[in-house]
Amino acid sequence: MKKNIVLFILFVLPIVAYLFFASGINSFISLPIITKEVPEVNTWKTLDNKQVALTNKITILGFIGTDVMKHKGNFFNLYEIIYNKYKDFKDFQVVMVLPDGTQGQVEELLNIDIKKLGTRKGWNFVFASPNEITGFYNQLHLVGKLDTTLATPNVFIIDKKRNLRGRKGEDQKGTPEYKEGYSTVLVSELYNKMMDDMKIIIYEYRAALKKNHNATKEL
Repeated sequence: MKKNIVLFILFVLPIVAYLFFASGINSFISLPIITKEVPEVNTWKTLDNKQVALTNKITILGFIGTDVMKHKGNFFNLYEIIYNKYKDFKDFQVVMVLPDGTQGQVEELLNIDIKKLGTRKGWNFVFASPNEITGFYNQLHLVGKLDTTLATPNVFIIDKKRNLRGRKGEDQKGTPEYKEGYSTVLVSELYNKMMDDMKIIIYEYRAALKKNHNATKEL
């Protein structure tokens, strides 16, 4: 009996695990592009005067508006569920867009609330005029709109070529689905849908790296 258990652990479990993960990878589909080549933010103000750019980064993009503290709970959800998973990934970043003049609120958020959660590596806050933010957001061509404070609870996935990615078409059950952003209010949406879609983006990125590496070796 013990011998059979040992054999099961040594030989059967690794095969089952392999098939599980392999089937997960094979079920990945390319995450559709919602908007191509969204504008850059590299000319906007930052807290430390360092340039923040979307190009060549996998970015979680958010719009916080004038009432920063109102969104503390949303920050916590995003931090714990998405950011903690990818914070050590070299080309991953979070970019939050805010109206100029909210810098003090952001510093308070960083030094008190986010500091309690842990590192804030890869967290970036950019500031622009209300007109600039509205113009930028309109160029994303989204169904959802900013509220009167220039905020939305949704965050968006931007790939390294500055394409906004999401879901459109039919899901695996054949049900029509359109998703341009992910609500930071709904933990279930972040954990189930955004986490899955981030896995696809990361998988695409790693597959491209491997392909380029193999091409270089052949040369």
